[in-house]
Amino acid sequence: MFNAIKSFNMNNHQVLKHIVGIAAKSIALPCSFLVLLFLCASTTPASAQAKIGYFSYNEAFKSMPEYAIAERNLSSLRAQYEAEMKRAENEFNKKYEEFLEGIDTFAKPIRQKRQSELQEMMERNVAFKQEAKKLLEAAERDAYFPLKAKMERALAKIGQEQGYACILNTDSNACPYIDPNIRVDITKALKELLNSDSL
Repeated sequence: MFNAIKSFNMNNHQVLKHIVGIAAKSIALPCSFLVLLFLCASTTPASAQAKIGYFSYNEAFKSMPEYAIAERNLSSLRAQYEAEMKRAENEFNKKYEEFLEGIDTFAKPIRQKRQSELQEMMERNVAFKQEAKKLLEAAERDAYFPLKAKMERALAKIGQEQGYACILNTDSNACPYIDPNIRVDITKALKELLNSDSL
């Protein structure tokens, strides 16, 4: 391992100095990210300078035509669940108001029966909301899975063809600084590839 480290050329040291050094000072990046950068630099041949691509995952992801289709389907499904929850809520409110209006005149057995009905209805509504949330999350995962797989293929294609040591997702300020001498914004090229028939 020490021999491998000694074999790094000056360009690799410059990469680590500009990227890992700034990250270590700000403590803005997790250790796993620093390890990734170390590996990126270590994969670069001794005669070449590391080249790092970067892009916005969200921007590229949302540029795919399949994303718009998935969003429409998810919005339609979400609207159906919301409509059903609203209907159940209105039904509960109506029965509750009727119960309050007659609470003083109901015989005790009837009052207890109505209370039990309201309790059961409320519990069913809560259970349905929780189930609807799980179903929507599952539907979103299923809808986005092929899009994420397509994104991975596109990134691999660009990385291999352009010779990038690694490609970073800069969303959420995950990588606040990359040396301008080695960074390349691939967002535009990635979006073009995702919207082509090459994948």
